[in-house]
Amino acid sequence: MKTHFKPVLLTAICLLLIGAGKTFSQSLTPFEGEKTSWNGFDRYDYFMDMETLAITPFKALPGERTGMDDKNTPKGKVRCIVVVPTSPAAGNPVTWRGYYWNHEPQSEVELLKRGFHVVYCNIDPGKQWEAWYAFFTKHGLSGKPAFSGMSRGGINEYAWAAEHPDKVSCLYADNPAIRPESFAKLDGLIKYDIPVLSIVGTEDFIFPTNTVPIEDALLRMGGRMTMMIKEGTAHHPHSIKDATFIADWVQLNIKPTVRDPLFADTATFVKTYYYGLENKYQHLDIENTWATVRGPWFTPVYDVYNIKSNSRFGIKTLTIIAPNKPAPGNPWVFRADRVLPRDASVEQALLAKGYYIVFPPITAQSGPVRKDWDGFYNMLVAKGFSKKPVMEGTGAYAGEAYEWAIYNPDKVSCIYVDNAAMRSLMEKKQPIDTLAPLAKAHIPTLHVSGANDPWLTTDTRIAEKNYKALGGSITVITIPGEGHFPRVPRDPAPIVAFIVKNTK
Repeated sequence: MKTHFKPVLLTAICLLLIGAGKTFSQSLTPFEGEKTSWNGFDRYDYFMDMETLAITPFKALPGERTGMDDKNTPKGKVRCIVVVPTSPAAGNPVTWRGYYWNHEPQSEVELLKRGFHVVYCNIDPGKQWEAWYAFFTKHGLSGKPAFSGMSRGGINEYAWAAEHPDKVSCLYADNPAIRPESFAKLDGLIKYDIPVLSIVGTEDFIFPTNTVPIEDALLRMGGRMTMMIKEGTAHHPHSIKDATFIADWVQLNIKPTVRDPLFADTATFVKTYYYGLENKYQHLDIENTWATVRGPWFTPVYDVYNIKSNSRFGIKTLTIIAPNKPAPGNPWVFRADRVLPRDASVEQALLAKGYYIVFPPITAQSGPVRKDWDGFYNMLVAKGFSKKPVMEGTGAYAGEAYEWAIYNPDKVSCIYVDNAAMRSLMEKKQPIDTLAPLAKAHIPTLHVSGANDPWLTTDTRIAEKNYKALGGSITVITIPGEGHFPRVPRDPAPIVAFIVKNTK
């Protein structure tokens, strides 16, 4: 039985992004020359002059079959190829092979069946690639091709994307290499919303020095990278025999995401992405091996919006992680922490339930500024967010969450903190001694703490005693054998139940 990989949130609309067999709106100019056959599809071959960049058709020699023998290329010329689908899909999508024509071509064959054109230029990126791009786009093919790059082909697709990010839809990189100058420009993939699929072998000799740093960089910058790591596989063979998964991924990702909510606009916000990194193990039936898979195809993905900042220190301002489907009333978490870990089980569960996760900035050398937080609260409420967010924080950020709530008890639904240090840089008086406004407003609070966390006795237990004495409602959950740093992600069930119950 063949294994097919499907995304967590695949919808009918996504599946119909490309409608193979449908009438396309963009006019297509037929390609010149005498065609041959490539895997059952029409193939057109060309010579490009290396200097003048003139492109002229010629007929591939019968002995080449589906391949390409570069010995037949005259001096000063470069081979180029176009393969045409039987019925072009809407928008005339195209996949561009980065190098090694006809090597493990199963993904191109599958995409041809779905109405994609396939293009190839047998040289590394440079002026010849730019001339080739101009040639096939003038014939009506999409100006944002998908790329397929194996090994050296990965070098080429990353090099093109680094210099022309506006001329790329997505990258399929298979045991790829990358040059330092291209690696330094990976931020262009974020700016132009270019997702990456990387298929690699656990024993590929360049996996740790090329693919791993790429994934790390894209994660750090908020990009999207889906990984398939084939167990016990070296640099070869490339690809996977059943290319349905690859073609599905390309078909879904040739167009950018369009889930921008009403509160965000390109003039004010920069969009990136957040998703968990849980590894899953899936069988590749034909190869009779297993693959570690992770990333956007295999887990929910959420849009992240940062207000643009001109800070020379790279300081982020307000950050909003948006649910894919907001719950009624637009509930949200005002999370005092700076970043959200990739294993944040509670927040991921809340995002799945339709909560926004909002991170206020720390822009002053002295720490958080309450009036800044007030301003962001007012801005979000004016845009339709709930008037009573959930306050949340870990460690010392728990104290900051408490402090803002103490000054705004009428603007808070409940408080959840983890391994809390009940102190704040926001005000001189510390929250552990000023809980009365919260108790008077009947704000329920939840503390989760490792049983061996040093702050448990000095802060959480004293806050519990003080809050109960004031008539407040506080729940404390302790995790046996755990210190300040959680050994595993929190069980979200009791925490989410508390938050949902108390969201107003």
